[in-house]
Amino acid sequence: MATMNEIEEYDLIVVGAGIVGCAAAKAFGQDGRRVLLLERDLSEPDRIVGELLQPGGIHSLKALGLEDCVEGIDGIPCYGYGVIREDKLVEIPYPMDTTTEKQATGKSFHHGRFIQKLRKAASCTENVTIKELTVTSLIREQEEEEESNNKVIGVTAQSKTEEEFKFYAPLTIVCDGLFSKFRKEITTKTPDVRSNFVGFILTDCELPLPNHGHVILAKPSPILMYQIGTHETRVLVDVPGKLPSVSNGDLKTYLQETVAPRLPESLRSKFLEALETERLRSMPNGFLPPSLNQVEGMIVLGDAMNMRHPLTGGGMTVAFNDVVLLRQLLSKELVPSFTETEMVCHQMKTFHWKRKSYCTAINVLAMALYRLFAANDNIDLEILQRGCFAYFQLGGECVNGPVGLLSGLIQRPMILIYHFFSVAFYAIYIEMKRNGWQQFHKTLLMFFTVIFTACVTILPYLWSEMKY
Repeated sequence: MATMNEIEEYDLIVVGAGIVGCAAAKAFGQDGRRVLLLERDLSEPDRIVGELLQPGGIHSLKALGLEDCVEGIDGIPCYGYGVIREDKLVEIPYPMDTTTEKQATGKSFHHGRFIQKLRKAASCTENVTIKELTVTSLIREQEEEEESNNKVIGVTAQSKTEEEFKFYAPLTIVCDGLFSKFRKEITTKTPDVRSNFVGFILTDCELPLPNHGHVILAKPSPILMYQIGTHETRVLVDVPGKLPSVSNGDLKTYLQETVAPRLPESLRSKFLEALETERLRSMPNGFLPPSLNQVEGMIVLGDAMNMRHPLTGGGMTVAFNDVVLLRQLLSKELVPSFTETEMVCHQMKTFHWKRKSYCTAINVLAMALYRLFAANDNIDLEILQRGCFAYFQLGGECVNGPVGLLSGLIQRPMILIYHFFSVAFYAIYIEMKRNGWQQFHKTLLMFFTVIFTACVTILPYLWSEMKY
């Protein structure tokens, strides 16, 4: 292994040129910081998630001056969702955007094309340097005292030819994603993975509602479909538990025999056709509550720090909001130099609590909805799922509130709690009407079991968001 002894120093090192890394590099570069952005592979990534940006994420993208990154990539405007249950469809449009006084709009696209536009925007920013290197370790400050604070002062990186480099900066932002190598530096928590998304492309598929994301409430768990290009529609099948083997054909058989029969007839033929030609790829779906960044000289962001089920497509919205907030809290006016470690740590405490105003609702909604939509054979969850669908059918505020939360336009966790328990009580009301007075004793018992199920569905996630 060859080693370069040349020392390069920056104000900020960013590890990972993905969603968060590129946005952070541009934001701090524009603020006059000398930024080094390191990425192990600068070729266009090919992922099956991170392909739908909610209206709240579009707002943050504009705040960062990155709105052009969703243009020129064959992206598709998204005006809301369609939810399908037992061949019934309910449309859930995005609410009016108070800033534009027009209907809010999201954007769906090929993930890799979007990333390449973000990388180009970062590379064109003054003070930002991008290098294709793999970060192998953190460099820590060596102190004579035994009780060293292990402050991070830089990184060691390696090229594809195994040449080693050392870079130094008073602050390093790590955003190395779901499979983070450095998450353990700030927390012992690991993602709670309960299912996997299996994704592939449908070609020239006509969805029931053009320019809408679609959620199909199937057994045992939901299916997502949304257009990501003129001819391409992404399908994501949630597979709970252990993923069947791809190599021996078990996964394909599962999709053909278990999933396909649950699809609307208008979509089934395209689904089965694609299974014969498309490569099946998977991605774990997990939950990771946020952790307080208090390691001196280092910040962990993105999926490395906080995750939620991608069912609601809120990950990128949280990520861009995080960068907007971090740019404010670590601006040159508030923190003239990142060498002022105590000031940075103080601002990170503020960041941890301030971000909850927008991330708590998105994170908890994603996990609670997934529990309802993946009810499978749980009687109480099935009652809540039926009630949720019927609640959407009421329209008005029964739709505007939930989709406002999902889109990232409403950032008030109390509204989430209100609508979630409104769904629970409405579900009980529907069951009472269906059972009649003759089954009153069963309905009374059901009342307690359904409310209990609603509580254990949402409250643990709320608690995990608030206590850390």
